[in-house]
Amino acid sequence: MIKCLKSDIKQLNNKLSELQALLEVKEVELSLLRRSGNSIDSGHKNLLKITTAGSSADGQASSGVYEESSTSSIQGVDSHTLSSVKSRDEKLCDSSWMSNAENEQILVTEEDFPEVKVDFQETFLGHNSSISSCRFSASGSNIASSSTDGTVRIWTYDSSTPSSKNATIYCGAEVRALSWECRSDRLLLIGTANGGIKAWNADAKRVVCDLSTSKDFPSVLDLKCSPVDPVFVSAAASRWHGSTIFDRTGFASLTVWHMKTWKPLTVLPLGEDPPAITSLCFNHNGKILAASATDGMIHMFDMSAGLQITGWPAHDSPVSSVLFGPAETSIFSLGSDGKIFEWSLHNQGQIIWSRDCSRFCNPESFNKHMHEVALDSNGKRLLASSGLVRAPIYQVQGHERGLRTLPHTAPITSVDWHPTRPIYVTGSED
Repeated sequence: MIKCLKSDIKQLNNKLSELQALLEVKEVELSLLRRSGNSIDSGHKNLLKITTAGSSADGQASSGVYEESSTSSIQGVDSHTLSSVKSRDEKLCDSSWMSNAENEQILVTEEDFPEVKVDFQETFLGHNSSISSCRFSASGSNIASSSTDGTVRIWTYDSSTPSSKNATIYCGAEVRALSWECRSDRLLLIGTANGGIKAWNADAKRVVCDLSTSKDFPSVLDLKCSPVDPVFVSAAASRWHGSTIFDRTGFASLTVWHMKTWKPLTVLPLGEDPPAITSLCFNHNGKILAASATDGMIHMFDMSAGLQITGWPAHDSPVSSVLFGPAETSIFSLGSDGKIFEWSLHNQGQIIWSRDCSRFCNPESFNKHMHEVALDSNGKRLLASSGLVRAPIYQVQGHERGLRTLPHTAPITSVDWHPTRPIYVTGSED
């Protein structure tokens, strides 16, 4: 009976993904017709190449095993895919241009991405509600994933990896943020929507500390551990009423905590009534902290002095995610308008690379959750979460179109890259 049900569910999911792929193709065709009409009216012609990437009915995609009923999916990327796409797409014209006040910046609106080729795929079905976050551990051996029902699961994707750290943690409130200790796979920090911060010891399999933010800032939006020092930073916010997740966040509080005493060290200055901080990122030595805000600003802090050293308006809309570039000479930001910018840290305010991700990160999808971006270990591939069943993989510093991940059956809410290998994980509402 159970086998029959599983078979029926898999067939239904296969059919659903096929229909979703067909819908995406039709959306592309409709968009092209609209663009063609605009081009005829304005006297301009756009050269576009449309490639339809679909999965086969037997659940196989490219060279990797593919299960469409995935909730959290991990995939190993075929490195040959990127080079082949680059040589082909260099011949294509960009489909959308945006003028910057100081520099001419290209914003490529990708109408269709080829499907990424993978060497393998593993699927984890351990959650009963939408995934809110998924993160590789420091070594990449373990993955922590959380869901909106307040459950956190620690699991492994490789059968050769010991499963001794596998666990289920019940937090009692929606989990908003996860952050592994950067020097080992021992500690996992968990931030919840009711202001709770738990420290889970993966070796002892128990909560070693249960903290709370102040009553004025009862919602934890992000947590980040320092890569060097035994400290972490929490971004908490007050609560407002609104239709989008940004409207529901009020003022911000940034607190630095010590991971030995589990007590607050300092509160980073943000000014009077500061807009909520949505995302945090340390540089490699933990001396600089970047923070993005709902007013479109990016803030930079000197952690030794505990002071803000610079900041600039990055987007005309709330910033959802921020992270340092590989050489730490730049910083990436994703706005709720779907624009991705890479900012120079040598020439503040200068955009050195950009993409229009609004097809995947459309404004409506921000009603439920904040989108995020993740860089691979080489800093060459940028993966973004998505309001569709597939997520985009962009090739940084190139003008070629990107790739699409294999599909889930619902929007992709969280993404992360392995710290050293070409492997990524995606979590979904399914």
